[in-house]
Amino acid sequence: MAFIRSVLHLLWMSVTVIPYSLAMLVVRLFGGSQDTVYRIARAWLAMSVHSARPLMGISYRVTGMENLPTDPKAGVVLLCKHQSTYETFLMPAIMPRQLAYVFKKELLKIPFFGWAIGSLDMVHIDRSQGSRAFAKVLQQGRKLLSQGTWVIMFPEGTRIPRGEVGQYKSGGARLAVSAGVPVVPIAVTSARVWPKTPFTKRPGIVDVSVGPQIPSEGKNQDELMQAAQDWIEAEMRRLDPDAYPPGK
Repeated sequence: MAFIRSVLHLLWMSVTVIPYSLAMLVVRLFGGSQDTVYRIARAWLAMSVHSARPLMGISYRVTGMENLPTDPKAGVVLLCKHQSTYETFLMPAIMPRQLAYVFKKELLKIPFFGWAIGSLDMVHIDRSQGSRAFAKVLQQGRKLLSQGTWVIMFPEGTRIPRGEVGQYKSGGARLAVSAGVPVVPIAVTSARVWPKTPFTKRPGIVDVSVGPQIPSEGKNQDELMQAAQDWIEAEMRRLDPDAYPPGK
């Protein structure tokens, strides 16, 4: 039954992404604002997340939203634990401000979905370019942050299996230091219900915990990233203790 429900949800997303993507492209083609395009994208992402509840029994609960900036002009870098695709859909759906992901350019080739995200003000990079790619992240990231857009990054770089810790990279912290904005760490327990590799999803609740802002002033990128990592991993153990045996 879980497999069938997972198939149904995938089919639902595959069918609905087409009209929403076309709407985004048409709006952009005729000079519509970025805000309008983003609202269309956010609506589809929210629908995909909310449809997971009746179709697969997957819901979410969020704590710590009071830790987010309230000034509409304030930029922030969100550093989020990455365990599955679920949080990539969930974050824009629950955040009160427009988000910009940093992602690899290969995603732009995905029909409809890739075309749609290519129409958004996000940062797509060619990882093979190394330092030049990150220079683009700094340049575009600072611009977006100055406009009040929040940049979201997964510091471990890829999806990490439940109960494991990836290698935290300092790119997000470096951007925050460069732009003079704080980082906000976010813990997500999505792998409890949406594993990294198996197709079949399990019913359950995804906990999202938004941590306190960590100022970048007076810190270098490594110190800032270490502070974010310490909070995220401690919070993951609190939210999902079964995934972390004693001594791990």
